[in-house]
Amino acid sequence: MALRATSRLAAAAAARAKPTVSHGPEPLPESPLTKKFIDQEEKHAAHNYHPIPVVIAKAKGAKVWDVDGKVYFDFLSAYSAVNQGHCHPKLIKALTDQASIVTLTSRAFHNNKLGAFEEAVCTTFGYDRMLPMNTGVEAWETSIKLARRWGYTVKGIPDTQAKVIFLEGNFHGRTMAAISASTDVDSYGGFGPYMTNFIKIPFNDLNALRNAVRDPTVCAFNLEPIQGEAGVLVPDAGYLTEVKRICKEAGVLMIADEVQTGIARTGRLLAIDHENVKADIVSLGKALSGGVLPVSCVMASSEVMLTIKPGQHGSTFGGNPLACAVGVAALEVVKEEKLCENAEKLGNIFRDKMRAFQAESPLVQAVRGKGLLNAVVIKPHKGKTAWDVCMVLRDRGVLAKPTHDDIVRFAPPLVISEADLRTATDIIIDTIRAFH
Repeated sequence: MALRATSRLAAAAAARAKPTVSHGPEPLPESPLTKKFIDQEEKHAAHNYHPIPVVIAKAKGAKVWDVDGKVYFDFLSAYSAVNQGHCHPKLIKALTDQASIVTLTSRAFHNNKLGAFEEAVCTTFGYDRMLPMNTGVEAWETSIKLARRWGYTVKGIPDTQAKVIFLEGNFHGRTMAAISASTDVDSYGGFGPYMTNFIKIPFNDLNALRNAVRDPTVCAFNLEPIQGEAGVLVPDAGYLTEVKRICKEAGVLMIADEVQTGIARTGRLLAIDHENVKADIVSLGKALSGGVLPVSCVMASSEVMLTIKPGQHGSTFGGNPLACAVGVAALEVVKEEKLCENAEKLGNIFRDKMRAFQAESPLVQAVRGKGLLNAVVIKPHKGKTAWDVCMVLRDRGVLAKPTHDDIVRFAPPLVISEADLRTATDIIIDTIRAFH
């Protein structure tokens, strides 16, 4: 969450300030050691984040430890980057083994790891070709470039006129193109001028899409299958299937941003797999490396991918041998440890428990999600918000992060055990109950 006029610490203090009428538990003060590290960061860092005030020093599996040695259940997973769990031994071995051989060649030359990574990705997800990048937003930007190039060279859209459709409430990152697609003033405000030919339509509105694709200069419709940053918004059943049909009939590419929802997070390899939909372009990131280092890619058909020629797109680090070795291992862990199945099973347990609690809680307004990507909507109550709930969760050993004032996302690593999932869920329920 970006801060604009105040520092992170000042904002945190304001968010935690006692209301006139205190109701519910108050967060504990930070320890001197924790405060030392936060103050150091406050002094030297850009103030573009508003973290929960905990300083993590160690992590393993589904747990993290702070600088004071306190252990927590991680229910954010670095925004779903560590689906395979923190410091998974297979990923660390792939990283360290490759790091002592060769880490970077650039794409000026071939390397002996890239082809195996490309084959693993294409085979796993069923696409003809992939283009490796580094961060999730780089992959997302690449998908937009690919769609525009396809629009000009295949669909025949006049030069510079290609349009891309986006959903309101989206979050694709914070580059200039990503904020140009955004409808969140905190993301785009004060950074204009913006990219042109970006159309925004309401979430979960098929009629709006039908109307938008009538424009012959539209080349693509880009969407998150589940809107994570917006509060884990899940479209109606059948929505993705109909999106694919509408796009195909209109000669428009369907682009799925699976950076957060992909790699088993929702109980399927891709969130679009819940409806057996195959998007024309898919962007992946985050858990493609299990959180070990930045690895991302775009997948597409040969018809789309080969519209870009040498020199027209690339990255010095994209496809580096270190990333490729880790990426192959990350995909193997997903399959070997049945992380899709675990996410599906444990996600159902989490939502069942939280929905049963919702029936008795005046504060829980909604529980939604798929797999282990879930959100609980909490009614602000007597000056308390989702931030206050997350602060007390921190004190009780569960780390989560609010989005907006009334939503908490819960997304533990997919390797979490059922026992730990149940224990953490009980803590979450007891914490919210304490605010009644």
